[in-house]
Amino acid sequence: MNSDEASAWILRFHSKGTEGVEELTDLDRRAGDGDFGWNISSALTRATHALQSDPGMTPGQAFGRVCDAFLNTGGTSGPLFGLWFGELARSEAELWSLRELRTAVRAGTAAVMRLGKAELGHMTMVDAMVPAAIALEQANLTTPVWAAVADAAAAAMAGAESTQTMVARRGRASYIGERARGVIDPGALAVAWFFASGSSAS
Repeated sequence: MNSDEASAWILRFHSKGTEGVEELTDLDRRAGDGDFGWNISSALTRATHALQSDPGMTPGQAFGRVCDAFLNTGGTSGPLFGLWFGELARSEAELWSLRELRTAVRAGTAAVMRLGKAELGHMTMVDAMVPAAIALEQANLTTPVWAAVADAAAAAMAGAESTQTMVARRGRASYIGERARGVIDPGALAVAWFFASGSSAS
């Protein structure tokens, strides 16, 4: 994966986030404060503008534009997504194989878990991040990047859908307890959409 391909992945994620803003907003109204869809859409719009001005020369620099956009977004999710994409931005490699991608996703997921004090089963974005990271870890290093991303997307979506059965222990949904049961965590769904946006390149 080169910088142009990373940028195209982000642009597809922006399109999906814009298309699904009402879905994310509805989920967040039922389990949070209702601003998640707008926050995601506005951050990705800023990231898109930054990419169009200067995508950078490496995949890490492209993901750095997304990091900056989320760090300037309100709500609880903005800093967490900013942290996650910030770890993806650390790699200086001009071309990413599966090795670089899974190292970045592993580091980003660990950072979010550490800062958010969230674990699997807490009904947060971590419930999609961890399965995606595991899928990347389990892929053979000779696997093409986009095929591995497709596996990560399927794992992330299954993880996001599993949050419907959980009682939240972190995030805004934890304030309403049982009333959030049956609702997909919007942060987890957004993570699944991110990986799905990459898998569509395969």
